[in-house]
Amino acid sequence: MEQRVSSQSGSNAAEFTVSELSMSLKRTVEDTYGYVRVRGELGRVSRPGSGHVYLDLKDDRAVLAGVIWKGVAGRLAIQPEQGLEVIATGKLTTFPGQSKYQMVIDHLEPAGVGALMALLEERKKKLAAEGLFDEGRKQLIPFLPRHIGVVTSPTGAVIRDILHRLADRYPVDVTVWPVRVQGETSGAEVANGIRGFNALPDDGPLKKPDLIIVARGGGSLEDLWGFNDEDVVRAAADSLIPLISAVGHETDWTLIDYAADRRAPTPTGAAEMAVPVRSELLAQVDDLNRRRLQALIRSFDRKRQDLRSAARALPRATDLLSIPRQRLDQAAGRIGLALTAGTARHRARLDQAATRLIANNPARQTQNARDRLITLQTRSARAMDIYLERRTSQLQNTSQRLRLDRLSDRAALLQDRLQQSGRRMEQIFIHQIERKRSSLSGFEKLLKTLSYQSVLSRGFALVRDQQDQPVRSASSVSAGEALSLEFADGRVAAIAGAPGDTPPPPAQPAAQAPAEKTTRPRRKPKSEDNQGSLF
Repeated sequence: MEQRVSSQSGSNAAEFTVSELSMSLKRTVEDTYGYVRVRGELGRVSRPGSGHVYLDLKDDRAVLAGVIWKGVAGRLAIQPEQGLEVIATGKLTTFPGQSKYQMVIDHLEPAGVGALMALLEERKKKLAAEGLFDEGRKQLIPFLPRHIGVVTSPTGAVIRDILHRLADRYPVDVTVWPVRVQGETSGAEVANGIRGFNALPDDGPLKKPDLIIVARGGGSLEDLWGFNDEDVVRAAADSLIPLISAVGHETDWTLIDYAADRRAPTPTGAAEMAVPVRSELLAQVDDLNRRRLQALIRSFDRKRQDLRSAARALPRATDLLSIPRQRLDQAAGRIGLALTAGTARHRARLDQAATRLIANNPARQTQNARDRLITLQTRSARAMDIYLERRTSQLQNTSQRLRLDRLSDRAALLQDRLQQSGRRMEQIFIHQIERKRSSLSGFEKLLKTLSYQSVLSRGFALVRDQQDQPVRSASSVSAGEALSLEFADGRVAAIAGAPGDTPPPPAQPAAQAPAEKTTRPRRKPKSEDNQGSLF
């Protein structure tokens, strides 16, 4: 590193640039500490769009910034969450851009089982509050599914146990969705397997299963942590296909067990829950078939007995036909007489019809109609002559009433009446104008009499303040206030004196003799009741 000696007098200290000092500190920190393991609680956890993870490791006295690069974050078995106590392994370095040191984390693990249990309990409460574990959401497992989908590892002993148990009990079609059941990507793969089975079409080459089994063998809490992933729980809760969770042994509980429709203690137990035993079904079918045959035999025997009892109670056929046979013989004896009587009755009706036809001969009816038509023609011609004579007479009377001399006399009479009406209207209009003019003159005199200006012409004055508002009392005027006195012939400005002051008498000119006092007739004071306000 290049060092410079300060040019200041009396100083031999080396001089660095900011970049040189930052890089020197960076090398010092990295060479001194190298890889370290730090235990602390995760504070701020930030995941920007770049895929890197920025976090804070803290205890009760200090905070250490940390970063997990994108490639490492995808391989972590435990994803960092705020509040989780972890042990972080990595190296210390500095970030010159902000003059801070930080830890580049390569591995992250929980600080003991207690931290994982606390995180598991917190996540369980959160998902339960959303209703993902409610019993009302769970579906019934089909009694005899034809197609089962299994989400598990294709190479483990779990799938062999499930297939062996299904083959022993009731062979059905099985489709395996291969996933990793341990590691950082196991949760995402299991969730994709559940959603993938739900997305299969009903009539595609790979049919949608009737039941899904999510299975894994036993292991530690860290090994089973992928089945506590929030995405797995939501996929199991949203599954439209009934789902059995068979993760771990009977004592192992994961969050998918709460969201699944049924929980099996082991993968083998899940296969036993999924299908019944074929031999037991055959025995049950044989038993039901035997009971059905016995029930049919008993039913036939009972109906045969009922038929025999009913047959004994029924009368013989000869007894039932004896009365109808007698009625038939009697009817055969009466049929000849009935035919003779019927023939005579129809002959009489035929004679009556012939008589009516002779009376209604068409030739006779035509002659009668011709006679009536001639009569109507004669009457119509006569009525037309009478009508023409009547209308002619009415026309002559009307023409006499409408003679021109009568119309001219009536027009002259109407014109005289119109002129008389015009003269009367003119007189009425002039009279109305005179009356309105007289009323308007009276109102004008009354207005002048009631106006305050007529009062001013009698020697009074109107006092106004600076706002040009009338002053109504002496108490509202302060000393030195500018006033305006309005007389009948103009206005005069004035200054108010103190209350109680008497204005000085006007000065008499020396050379002029005092003018003779004119005596004015004293006005008779008006009563207080009749004194009105000037304003």
